[in-house]
Amino acid sequence: MNNVTAEDIIAGLRDLGINSNSTILVHSAMSSFGHVEGGANTVIQALLNTVSDGNVIVPTLTGTANDGPDRPPIFDVRSTPCWTGIIPETFRKREGALRSLHPTHSVSVIGRDASYITGDHVNSITPCDEHSPYYINALMKGFIVLIGVDFESNTTVHCCEELAGVPYHLQKAKTNMTMTGYDGSARKISNYLHDWDKPMTDFNVLAPVVQEHNGIRKGKIGNSTILVIDAEIMITECVKVLKQHPLFMLV
Repeated sequence: MNNVTAEDIIAGLRDLGINSNSTILVHSAMSSFGHVEGGANTVIQALLNTVSDGNVIVPTLTGTANDGPDRPPIFDVRSTPCWTGIIPETFRKREGALRSLHPTHSVSVIGRDASYITGDHVNSITPCDEHSPYYINALMKGFIVLIGVDFESNTTVHCCEELAGVPYHLQKAKTNMTMTGYDGSARKISNYLHDWDKPMTDFNVLAPVVQEHNGIRKGKIGNSTILVIDAEIMITECVKVLKQHPLFMLV
């Protein structure tokens, strides 16, 4: 397929079980499709049209290896750019997008439940805990959609790590941070951030765990391999494994 259109994306996601009421958390590599007519905005509009009565969530991550108690991140929900790709960066600027208030692991959402999905993230003690949109997606029977990427890009793996309490994932001390909300007011929070100096991990070892419980559907759109993951199955089964074997993902 030389050119990918919005219609191709919608049809491909429909074939993988995504319907108008679905909630989807999308990780993406724009280049994986091949040529998309209209670029990132076409992909975004196709996602929104596919779940016209549901929700599209994209990760708008801003955390860096320098973040910690001595160098706390500064986050403005309105303007801090993300590093998760052209689709999320375009999406967060789109009219109607609501971004969660978190200094390293925010998401942006467009959909009927955007306020609910994003609203409790500010209360997270760790970036992807039970207050985060990554967990709420599972509570809502939502899906994780990987477009041209594998489990290494699947931020919900961090949610599983945090719920299971693996010993290598978080910094030992909390970081005190200041965030700026949509109204321009500052808010101070204290949070355990990710430890970027942790041992090497392989997130892809969790894929067979999810597949074993029929939690993954696989398809193609253009040149892109698409994985649709049942978020509830993923969190339930992966947390079980990580609680039993906390070093399961270490290389």
